[in-house]
Amino acid sequence: MKKILIMSLMLVATASFSQTKEELKEQKAKKQAAADVLQKEADALQKQIDNFPGWKFGAFGTIGASFSQFDNWYGQGTPNNASGNINITVNPYAKLDTEKYFWYNTGNINLSWVKFDDKDDSTDDDSFREANDVFNVTSLFGYKIAKNLAASTLAEYRTTLINNFNDPGYLDVGVGVTWTPIPDLVVVVHPLNYNFVFAENDAIFQSSLGAKVVANYSRSFGKLGLNSNLSAFMSYEDSNLSNWTWINAVSYKLWKGIGLGFELGLRDNKQEAVNYAFKQWEKVVPSVDAQPDFNTVDNKIQVYTTFGLSYAF
Repeated sequence: MKKILIMSLMLVATASFSQTKEELKEQKAKKQAAADVLQKEADALQKQIDNFPGWKFGAFGTIGASFSQFDNWYGQGTPNNASGNINITVNPYAKLDTEKYFWYNTGNINLSWVKFDDKDDSTDDDSFREANDVFNVTSLFGYKIAKNLAASTLAEYRTTLINNFNDPGYLDVGVGVTWTPIPDLVVVVHPLNYNFVFAENDAIFQSSLGAKVVANYSRSFGKLGLNSNLSAFMSYEDSNLSNWTWINAVSYKLWKGIGLGFELGLRDNKQEAVNYAFKQWEKVVPSVDAQPDFNTVDNKIQVYTTFGLSYAF
């Protein structure tokens, strides 16, 4: 009789717990549905805020760092070493949009340092050395002549910061039109553009007149953010003086603006390829091979990738 009573009590307790759990799940589902409705309303209000005329400021990017140290770790080729990697990317913007005109200012900075110190080699370099070095700022002003079309002028400057600042440096200045077919896409076409090039080696780097095309797409899908920017210069004087850079960034928010970020940069610039080949040629005996030039150098696509923690504000 005692055993039957205990089993009955256990069955009742289990049934009560199960019923309470199901009720909690049902309540949670109702609360979640209500929260989803409120979130949609909040997103709609944020979209109206984003489309409201006036200045908008912000920035996003990635940051990553890793450090390691090994002592007497004989299973590897360098048992005593200290290594590290630091990477920072920043994409700030300041944009003004009014009924008659707009002014968009954007930037892209990508810097990284690497270190590998072999403690058993007193002659090696134990300091952090630069790896990535990208600096680009753009200012676009447009006067609206139609709903999605504006007469515009653009100034874009790009160089490196850590090493070889302004050697080379590029400054594009031009006029033309800007097309905004959708709020998230800006397409700039400037058939009259001058590409100023600043460099010590003026035998390779040359300024020229040409056309400038810039396309920027920036969009958020919930916690996922995308930004893609293509900047191309097409020289009227010589195709070897043309260049383009395409930078793509993806970020996913995890908590209060902090998340994961990935950035991919592509560039085609034959002047830089020839200049690099020339510097390598100078390190060896010059008489061994002919001096590299635009006809002999293989112009490979330049690529960089960055992955790490992202932030937005």
